[in-house]
Amino acid sequence: MGCINLKKNKAPPTPPDLETTIRAAIFIQKWYRRHQARREMQRRCNWQIFQNLEYASEQDQAELYKFFNDLIKHMPQAAGRKNQYQGSAHVSVLEEKDDLVEEFGDIVNAKIELPIRKNHIDLLIDVFRKKRGNRLHPKYVALILREAAKSLKQLPNISPVSTAVSQQVTVCGDLHGKLDDLLVVLHKNGLPSSSNPYVFNGDFVDRGKRGLEVLLLLLSLYLAFPNTVFLNRGNHEDSVMNARYGFIREVESKYPRNHKRILAFIDEVYRWLPLGSVLNSRVLIVHGGFSDSTSLDLIKSIDRGKYVSILRPPLTDGEPLDKTEWQQIFDIMWSDPQATMGCVPNTLRGAGVWFGPDVTDNFLQRHRLSYVIRSHECKPNGHEFMHDNKIITIFSASNYYAIGSNKGAYIRLNNQLMPHFVQYISAASQTKRLSFKQRMGIVESSALKELAVRMRDHRDELEDEFRKYDPKDSGYISISHWCKVMENVTKLGLPWRLLRDKLAPGTDSQKVNYNRTLDLLDTDVILEAEADGMSVMDALYANKASLVAIFNIIDADNSGEITLDEFETAIDLLVAHMPGAYSKAEMLEKCRMMDLNGDGKVDLNEFLEAFRLSDLHRKEQQDENIRRRSTGRPSVAKTATDPVTLLADKISKNTLVVEHDIDPTDCESKVIDPKKS
Repeated sequence: MGCINLKKNKAPPTPPDLETTIRAAIFIQKWYRRHQARREMQRRCNWQIFQNLEYASEQDQAELYKFFNDLIKHMPQAAGRKNQYQGSAHVSVLEEKDDLVEEFGDIVNAKIELPIRKNHIDLLIDVFRKKRGNRLHPKYVALILREAAKSLKQLPNISPVSTAVSQQVTVCGDLHGKLDDLLVVLHKNGLPSSSNPYVFNGDFVDRGKRGLEVLLLLLSLYLAFPNTVFLNRGNHEDSVMNARYGFIREVESKYPRNHKRILAFIDEVYRWLPLGSVLNSRVLIVHGGFSDSTSLDLIKSIDRGKYVSILRPPLTDGEPLDKTEWQQIFDIMWSDPQATMGCVPNTLRGAGVWFGPDVTDNFLQRHRLSYVIRSHECKPNGHEFMHDNKIITIFSASNYYAIGSNKGAYIRLNNQLMPHFVQYISAASQTKRLSFKQRMGIVESSALKELAVRMRDHRDELEDEFRKYDPKDSGYISISHWCKVMENVTKLGLPWRLLRDKLAPGTDSQKVNYNRTLDLLDTDVILEAEADGMSVMDALYANKASLVAIFNIIDADNSGEITLDEFETAIDLLVAHMPGAYSKAEMLEKCRMMDLNGDGKVDLNEFLEAFRLSDLHRKEQQDENIRRRSTGRPSVAKTATDPVTLLADKISKNTLVVEHDIDPTDCESKVIDPKKS
């Protein structure tokens, strides 16, 4: 009876109550949409920072290629003479006797012998996945590299891949030293076999800490499962890129007594990696893309062994340098698709081109292809369609920029060449423990750290430009002036107004305290990150083969010495291409200073020594500038609540990485429906 009374007493909502409910629902919906929009804006901002920094860094490195190209263009006598620009050390390295020595520290007791079989693969995976005690004996490293180079040398420039037997094939994109992602792929998709072939589409090394293990495991898979593993060369399979992006330092740290010999073998592997693959004569698989002048027939006929590095002139062996051939390789390694029509130089990377849907249609029609699979670009979901689904980008390194920044993916194509994507993220247990806000905080801190390190290259210039807008030396300038200086100096094309609160924390809404920006660049966490990185000059000096190539080109008469007349010819070129940098007289004086013994000529040793001294002076000057700034500007007492201190602490904590043994089962993955994708 009480229940009946309750039902009778419960009146339906009156119109005012219904109106209030609807208004509340609309309010909540608007709040949620604004919240989601702010989160998406934050995600896109972080992503733009990462990508623009990555491309700006590659642009710096690509300038070396442009410099060589201009030298050869304006000094044609250098291009035609017998001169091996890339050095002769690589020519007979496969036939030389090993002179490896014992390494100090933990070397795992794992024996690798020829022929490499599945049991060796299982052994390597078990060894490499451990965070400690994962170094092979150097003689086994050399064994894998030597045998792989010998075998790769026999392959064509474009590898034919077929699904006639296997009925399917798997394509993986950039791995960039992410061994955990490679092990996830092998765990989820199985080891290679005649029924499970793989194509790995370049960029195996650099940036990640396990590049050597990734390279050795891929080469071992290639040797253990012949005709079922296909390896394509990427733009990071290049010693010049490795000097800048960490792989050479990785090898040096892991094998300090044998790194030179091991790196020579790695160069030999690079020069013989195929430039691409064609699946069932219908799908092209290359690392970057193509241009409106790319010809697969020409690429198939190139002697790829000449290109130990793509960023340096090739081995000529007395033959005239074919710059058209060099450009063909550059375009397929470095190019990116664009949404607009046409084919234009890729100014963001500084190399290759941007190619539009019209270029794609013409290329596919000329070569009777259905579509192209490429890599070369990190994508939030690991893959992307462009040009009416005729261009597929695949990227297999998850957590590429930071934990939770992106997913990795690989493609499985069936006999009808229908793509099915498997999306995954490695180290899933680490991200599961984090809330969305924590993950975004880690990604944001990593982005700000990378940006601040880049800004330190222009630290003095930023301060000078800020002070031009602050004649009263108040420490404050307008927001528009702050944004203008940041863009004009760094040229990164970032949304500076959105970044103002992060890079100049604690300032009001009308003015910016630019000293906060400068103080952030001088914090310990940014200085330590800068010390861990490598500048273009560091990379150039570390990769002395590039300096030797420059020396040989300037040495027009091939005498082994550079005269002032030869220097003057090169200086005329530099003045024409770098107006305002230095006067001709200043450059000539610097050239005279290279002549350490005063004989009026500069030999190779003097040339290299001048760069070493210049690099040493530059680093000393950086240290002096830091000391001068710490004593010259009135110091502000930093407290635990100081905005700069808080931001630096946040960056330091959120970018801390704890290494563990790799568990390939610790992943999240799902198959993406190609129709929905």
